[in-house]
Amino acid sequence: MYFNLAILLTNVGITVLLSDIFLKNAVLVILKSFFFLLFAFALRTYDDDNLESFNESVVRFYISAFLSFLFVISVVSIFDFNVSKYNILYLNLLLPIALSAVNPILFKISLKTTKPKKYLVIGRQEELKPILDEITQKSKGRYVFADFINPSPVTFRQKVIHYDNVLIGDYELYERIKDEIQDDIKLKNVEYLSELSERILKRIPIAVIQKFKEYYELEFNRAKESPAKRLLDIIGGTFGLILFSPFMLITAIMILIEDGRPVVFKQLRVGKDGKYFEFIKLRSLKNDGFDSNNPNGTIEKRLLKIGKVIRSTRTDESLQFWLILKGKMSLVGPRPEMIEYHRLYSQQIPFYEYRLKLKPGLTGWAQINFKHTTTLEEYMKKTEYDLYYIKNRSTLMDLRIILQTIEVIFWRKGAK
Repeated sequence: MYFNLAILLTNVGITVLLSDIFLKNAVLVILKSFFFLLFAFALRTYDDDNLESFNESVVRFYISAFLSFLFVISVVSIFDFNVSKYNILYLNLLLPIALSAVNPILFKISLKTTKPKKYLVIGRQEELKPILDEITQKSKGRYVFADFINPSPVTFRQKVIHYDNVLIGDYELYERIKDEIQDDIKLKNVEYLSELSERILKRIPIAVIQKFKEYYELEFNRAKESPAKRLLDIIGGTFGLILFSPFMLITAIMILIEDGRPVVFKQLRVGKDGKYFEFIKLRSLKNDGFDSNNPNGTIEKRLLKIGKVIRSTRTDESLQFWLILKGKMSLVGPRPEMIEYHRLYSQQIPFYEYRLKLKPGLTGWAQINFKHTTTLEEYMKKTEYDLYYIKNRSTLMDLRIILQTIEVIFWRKGAK
């Protein structure tokens, strides 16, 4: 959103100003400001729900301040900058309070001064209302869908004069009348539900795909792995193995002490193009007590003591850096599904097979945006996030997902 960008630019100004006052060194000011705001972005501090809450803002800014504090202190120690460490500490105490006080005020002012966009919708209200209501709620009332029409050129001409914005919610209905309404619609702001729902919801609802089926099937079929993605996987996989090796060793020893062998959990999972591969992670559940009829239902009872820690922090997944280097997985992508669930969901969820167009990932768009799934309805929504990633994947998006995985670890979203 444009006003979120305005808030971010205001924060950049305040951060640079305060950093200059306390650090008085151009290099440190740039480093501190960059990493502080980078971590704030990774922790989703600039999402609408967090911007309007002082409590959420202050917690996320203080974590950002702490992480950037560690980095700046390291730089100061290594290169011997002439700056007081107390000044660095004072800056990290003051900066989160200053921004957390300013941002909710700016956000509320922006909401009050932004005029809602009202739409005339081409589509059936009973079919589109749930999705459009969610868009209205998610956008804090910035988008309002005031009237609906079925394909009647006469009705369209009567109603469109009262609106500046037209939303095409059903492309098939629009196709029936588009030639007859061209003169009436050419001066209006025309948007498609496919674009609007992606922009606001950050997922592609199955119902929207069905309304724009030809367009989405074409887009999904264009998805492919890129050399840049593979390079990112090699760099990230190597770095991840080196970084997590000590934790993996300690965890392996603790698993052996608590519950014996095996240390590594192995299972066939479904990968790119529906091909099976051997999935591995550090074992977090006891060997006994497994119920094949209800595998998720016994998790809480079977958790090892160390299992609770490594599952909540996602460090049980660290072995998958090896699979990333081997090319079986990627740093970012839809999570690899168990075979039995794959067979079930591929029959019950439309367009599910398109989530297999790319390699499965260690983290993913669905993982950072949605919770752990236990029902078919929840998994369908999770699939909608996966399909959004399949359609919109880019190296920049992959980097964003990797950064925002930090928030998942701190807030334990989706961990179970």
